[in-house]
Amino acid sequence: MAWDAAEIEEAFQRYQDAANEAGRTGDWAPWVDRFTPDVHYIEHLYGEFHGRDAVLAWITETMCRWPFTEMQLFPWDWYTVDAEQGWIVGQVENRFIDPGDGQVYEGANWTRLVYAGDGRFSSEEDVYNPAHFGPMLEGWLAAYAAHHPDAPNGPSTPDGSA
Repeated sequence: MAWDAAEIEEAFQRYQDAANEAGRTGDWAPWVDRFTPDVHYIEHLYGEFHGRDAVLAWITETMCRWPFTEMQLFPWDWYTVDAEQGWIVGQVENRFIDPGDGQVYEGANWTRLVYAGDGRFSSEEDVYNPAHFGPMLEGWLAAYAAHHPDAPNGPSTPDGSA
């Protein structure tokens, strides 16, 4: 089925807005509502999730733990809309707030969203190399510690160990 590209773009903008608002507030429910109730979400490190409830449980648990609470912006470097397939494919950055050194700390993944109509997506798949994400996170943690020596800043390592 071919979709209207403008309709997909509009749904995609709402999806992006919801992601950035969720990053800011920690409330991921409005972002999850951008998907159909039977969404199939594929995340190559964390696994596959079926349905909004499973996606919401995973994203909330993951993103509401420090330091991921500081990953608050998700800008897209590029994307393309394939209206015939109903796909959006592109590269999104997972960006941490400035830890105080003025540098940008982000890790990219390629994402494919499958449009289902009615402003919702039925599937998302995120593809990235976790080995590239770890060094970036370690750099952010070091910068944060250097600029916030007295802050109660959670675990000192990316895997959550003390």
